[in-house]
Amino acid sequence: MAKKKNDINKTQKKPFKLPSLKLSSQQKLIFGSFLIIFGTILFMAFLSFIFTGNADQSSLSDFASREVKTENWLSKSGAWLSDFFIQRGFGIASFIIAILIVLSGVYVLLNLNKTKLVSHWFWGMLSVIWLSVLFGFFGNSYDILGGTIGFEVNTYLQDYLGILGTVLLLVFGLIVYLAVRFKVTFESFTNIFNSAKSKIKDDFSNTNDNTEEPVIALDNNLSEEAAAIKSAFDIPLETDEPVLVKKETPKPVAEVAPLVVKTPVFDEDDEDDEDIKIEVKKVAEELSESNNLSDKLVADFGQFDPTLELSKYQFPPLDLLKKYDSEGITINQEELEENKNKIVETLKNYNIGIASIKATIGPTVTLYEIVPDAGIRISKIKNLEDDIALSLSALGIRIIAPIPGKGTIGIEVPNKNATIVSMRSVIASKKFQTSDMQLPIALGKTISNETFVVDLAKMPHLLMAGATGQGKSVGLNAVLTSLLYKKHPAEVKFVLVDPKKVELTLFNKIERHYLAKLPDSEDAIITDNTKVINTLNSLCIEMDNRYELLKNALCRNIAEYNVKFKERKLNPNDGHQFLPYIVLVVDEFADLIMTAGKEVETPIARLAQLARAIGIHLIIATQRPSVNVITGIIKANFPARIAFRVTSKIDSRTILDGSGADQLIGRGDMLFTQGNDLIRVQCAFVDTPEVEKITDYIGSQKAYPEAYLLPEFVGEESGTSLDIDIADRDKLFREAAEVIVTAQQGSASLLQRKLKLGYNRSGRLIDQLEAAGIVGPFEGSKARQVLITDLTALDRHLENEIL
Repeated sequence: MAKKKNDINKTQKKPFKLPSLKLSSQQKLIFGSFLIIFGTILFMAFLSFIFTGNADQSSLSDFASREVKTENWLSKSGAWLSDFFIQRGFGIASFIIAILIVLSGVYVLLNLNKTKLVSHWFWGMLSVIWLSVLFGFFGNSYDILGGTIGFEVNTYLQDYLGILGTVLLLVFGLIVYLAVRFKVTFESFTNIFNSAKSKIKDDFSNTNDNTEEPVIALDNNLSEEAAAIKSAFDIPLETDEPVLVKKETPKPVAEVAPLVVKTPVFDEDDEDDEDIKIEVKKVAEELSESNNLSDKLVADFGQFDPTLELSKYQFPPLDLLKKYDSEGITINQEELEENKNKIVETLKNYNIGIASIKATIGPTVTLYEIVPDAGIRISKIKNLEDDIALSLSALGIRIIAPIPGKGTIGIEVPNKNATIVSMRSVIASKKFQTSDMQLPIALGKTISNETFVVDLAKMPHLLMAGATGQGKSVGLNAVLTSLLYKKHPAEVKFVLVDPKKVELTLFNKIERHYLAKLPDSEDAIITDNTKVINTLNSLCIEMDNRYELLKNALCRNIAEYNVKFKERKLNPNDGHQFLPYIVLVVDEFADLIMTAGKEVETPIARLAQLARAIGIHLIIATQRPSVNVITGIIKANFPARIAFRVTSKIDSRTILDGSGADQLIGRGDMLFTQGNDLIRVQCAFVDTPEVEKITDYIGSQKAYPEAYLLPEFVGEESGTSLDIDIADRDKLFREAAEVIVTAQQGSASLLQRKLKLGYNRSGRLIDQLEAAGIVGPFEGSKARQVLITDLTALDRHLENEIL
């Protein structure tokens, strides 16, 4: 009994399987053959119906009687099928259905991709319907031309659209079919006309020359869409170019002779070979019409040159930068030996042996690389940082344990006599002069005295922080000077924000060369916090506009877009233009955060997240690296960071996510990271007189008519303050007055809800309504009194105010 119960449970748990729709090879042969034969039967029956349809009409009523004879080639079945599809259906357009059925059989037999078959059926049935309606326009009821469906649809359309409307609807249907099916454009028709005109002209000229062979001209610039239209209208194309025909073949089965692909050799013995020979002819891919046009423009006029407007612009010479006598590395052997002995002695006091020691001398810091004895723990040496600094009597000892990529421990010791790294030495270096970076920046020199050059476009944004007087402003000047020496005014623009009002003032002289500003703005260098907010939002608009251009140009970044524009593949009439890089420089970010808060942080975070692909890069400097200034959103989008000397380990962790910045020695000594290792660099020194000479040299040359204009931004608070002058009122003044009078409630919150405004703008509107005598004065927590009773009185009041 139990066994029987288990058998029943097993039977119940057996899952239900749907029958498989996949056909076997035999089923494909049967089903494919059936479709081909059935489609052929339909085609032959339809063809016979054209000649015998009228004679067979009387026999269709008595289909079951064997005594009734029909004239159709396929007897009664052919007469009935033809009557159903043609006379009672779609008319002679039904031939397409027969062809589609045969095509379906071929696809099943050869096991071809069914996706194309579905496409053929979709467009084929649309053609059947359109042709049926078209032929029904000229036929009658039960006419084989358009069939019953075509006639009835025509009657319905003419009842509501008339004859002219029906014709226009059919024409529109044809246009949609050609545009979607064959990707036809208006230019395609123009090319066909030009090609036909050229052909007639050549035929006429060749006839006059009594040439024996006719010459048919083919416009090589025809696009694929034009070729599709020509084939649709049965216009033959003759060309000497080889045509590559793609043919889908069935999947290989067992015991098929191998396919040999080789260069054809005309040999009589080839006929006896068992292998199948195929001739492979390489055909160059035909360029599209747009590519041909762009190539022709480049051949005629050359690539677009964005520097052409200022073609005589000269980059500032190196002589404008100061050369210092104390430049270069000086080796003080006594100092090296003394420091080595003190390091070895200090470690020996804590029972730490050293296998070897090596010194690398930099401009301000010397790196001592030590290899400890086996069994020594690295953390033990790391904890002796203060003891080593005490023994060396030096400021800013920094231990790197271990040095990344090396099996050593580094001890960085400041030199007693530091040397200056001049801006001239890094600008004149081969590494900077021969760099192919998009936005090269020469920051200074490393401990090994190598010029340190980075690409701002790859960073893509830079966060710079450090205590007051440690070199941030000099670092910003070094960044700007590097770009001025490398990039043409057409290639880069600066948006400078200087709340201090004195640090970046010298760059005013190059406003019409390199600076960008808002329309109707007097000064290109922004010092007012309100204008900073508008400028940042304007940059967001510029970012969105540039992304739209990239989307239309099918480009992923600004570099691809500009290359495409230079090659004249983008039409300026469509809004395309050469896009310069935009570098936003904020000298004191903490002041902006204190005064504006989220209004500044939000657009900066948005630019930092999205703007790198379209060439907008941010450089933000602050002297207060606290968490409420350098927030998590800011840090997450600024992987490249420069830390000058700070006063505490907490500030160092805020900037670098680790210690080290608190152990720098100041005067341009900095740590650079781009998300991986820390690199110690001595920032290049560029003094104010040097910057002044550079800006004077650039400013004295021919410039653009005005600075690069950013998109205009109209903020929520664009309304005016309390002012009786009618011309200065907010543009929503009249609407706000109507809302207040209708509701008989004078409150700013009402305007916020009804007009969807911010608090500040609605408050200003209330002040203007008070000045106009529409609402009363402020009454504490109560709503203001409305002094106008209705909208009619409001109209009279405003008219009297104008008069």
